Amino acid sequence: MAASKPASKTAPKLARERAKQLRTEVEYHNERYFVEDEPEIADADFDALVRELRALEAEHPSLVVPESPTQRPGGQVSSTFAPVRHRVPMLSLDNAFSHEELVAWAERVQKIVPGEITFVAEPKMDGLAISLQYENGALVCAATRGDGVTGENVTENIRTIGDIPQQLKGSRVPKVLEVRGEIYMPLAAFNELNRRQGEVGARLFVNARNAAAGSLRVKDVSITASRDLSVFCYQLGAIEGGPRLRTHQETLAWLRELGLPVNPEISAFDSLDGVYEFVARMEAQRHSLGYEIDGVVIKVDDLGQREEMGFTSRAPRWAIAYKFPPEEKTTRLNDIMVSIGRTGRATPFAMLEPVFVGGANVSLATLHNEDDVARKDVRRGDTVIVRRAGDVIPEVVGPVLAKRPKGAKKWKFPARCPVCDQPLVRVEGEANHHCINADCPAQRVQRIVHFAGRGAMDIEGLGEERVRQFVDAGMLLDIADIYTLHFEKLVGLERIGAKSAQLLLDAIEGSKQRELWRLLVGLSINHVGPTAAQALARALGHLDRIAASSDEELVAVEGVGPTIAQSVQRFFALDANLAVIDKLRDAGVNLEGPEPSAEPRDTTLAGRTFVLTGSLERHTRDEATAEIEARGGKVTSSVSKKTSYVVAGESPGSKLAKAEQLGVTILDDDAFDALLENGPTEDEASK
Repeated sequence: MAASKPASKTAPKLARERAKQLRTEVEYHNERYFVEDEPEIADADFDALVRELRALEAEHPSLVVPESPTQRPGGQVSSTFAPVRHRVPMLSLDNAFSHEELVAWAERVQKIVPGEITFVAEPKMDGLAISLQYENGALVCAATRGDGVTGENVTENIRTIGDIPQQLKGSRVPKVLEVRGEIYMPLAAFNELNRRQGEVGARLFVNARNAAAGSLRVKDVSITASRDLSVFCYQLGAIEGGPRLRTHQETLAWLRELGLPVNPEISAFDSLDGVYEFVARMEAQRHSLGYEIDGVVIKVDDLGQREEMGFTSRAPRWAIAYKFPPEEKTTRLNDIMVSIGRTGRATPFAMLEPVFVGGANVSLATLHNEDDVARKDVRRGDTVIVRRAGDVIPEVVGPVLAKRPKGAKKWKFPARCPVCDQPLVRVEGEANHHCINADCPAQRVQRIVHFAGRGAMDIEGLGEERVRQFVDAGMLLDIADIYTLHFEKLVGLERIGAKSAQLLLDAIEGSKQRELWRLLVGLSINHVGPTAAQALARALGHLDRIAASSDEELVAVEGVGPTIAQSVQRFFALDANLAVIDKLRDAGVNLEGPEPSAEPRDTTLAGRTFVLTGSLERHTRDEATAEIEARGGKVTSSVSKKTSYVVAGESPGSKLAKAEQLGVTILDDDAFDALLENGPTEDEASK
């Protein structure tokens, strides 16, 4: 590998544009994974995007911005459940993909804490992270990870899971305990669920992880109760009272004593050689464990050493996730077809001889776009390598050229839509073809389903099966027709009674007041996800202003680049789309966002890192964090040489001592309030 070049003050334009594109893609796929529970790319492909972004930021430090997904945990907070702020942030883990990267991590922690280090290794569950909060032994709250700071309150759903105790047992129950774990669905339960889904013609779940996440994050707790979910606890979050714990092994033993389930495969090792043998054993046994794993998590055992190692903005330094490589098999490619999505995107896919790979039978695999097919040069009749990385979408890696049949011809992208026979168009500079017929039947159902989904207008009861029923009945031609549905039409349809009809109409009526950004997402404008939609709504304040904005005005919005701007303009240039907007307006759907602010954002604390310790007299910890972040600052959990300020209240603990040792500026209540009001002094600003 070539030596890194010294970082320039400003990164080259090409690097800036690529970093911005990568941030957008990673945010999009984070949402598909954590919020929608419907990832579009394999873990390995997502990891590759993140690694490319990290490499760019390492080469050009000026590209590192607080909002970069490399600087915070993955995930977002859904609006389906009430928000819960975690007592201690639920961070992500850094990843290793090879023995060399695992050794490099061990060398880094050894430099921080010289001396003997004991490691603890555990199977990396492929499920949904959960925080369980107990007070005086009773379960009082359960929350998903969300964005790492705020999660979703799923307490009532969690109470249906038999493995999770409602009351802790034993003689050493603490006053307050927050414990982290992973909700998962055993493979036997997953297979049984899909069998039942198939019998009634319902949607099949692709893997156990999505089945578990989808089963937990539903408003109907009876669905959760019917899905046979389980949990393994693996880490403390916060604790008041209880025994003094010195190691992770002691912690896990104590959690078992309290009645919390802990994975029996977890093992301790005195050397990294033992860890790597454990990794190899887990990879060999991954399909015989009875649940899905996608790697191994390795942690430093000694809690005191962990304290010294601390955290980055998104992950602990004392832990790492070793990711298993994607599994690959060969099979025959029978044909290449094209599917049409809600935005009209035409995606080629391979029809395969069924093959068992990555823990599932695979008969279809994505080929992404025309360039992907050309680059891989796969042809009908080829023997191809298929990769399934343990998640949703299998991928054709490439052909086995030695087995190519004679006369196999290169595949050509079709000129017309396979559903409506209208032209497929590829815009210059883009990789994808689109069907430009807004009335294409393939697009209509998916657009309406997306509009009603929880990531957009969140209309409960209007799922894909119901939408297809309404479309087939001629009641829905576009998204605006949702607001023309009425009671008499609904109750005349099969499987719709008076109660369910009224509940649906109430949900539709309630959706009229959703935030503007949700409407923007629901319009299915190509490339416009929640992040871009929120930026547009904040900056421009009304759908009409967004529709009328020039390319320059759109690009000027923070978080909106040329690709998104062009897509927005193309959408609002079509009369058919404007007609739908007018119908939504007439129906009373909210088109207004927050009033655009003429005042510049407060950045007086930009680039400053804070650590809060002890109890402040005039601010709760959440309030202090909000005040800092509102001024562009960042709050972290551990003190280091890079810490700008430690805000110390009563009973500050060891963080104050470390701040004094490192010469970090320490603020009491008065000094903190003065900083918030006036910003850093000239001396502080020059540091």
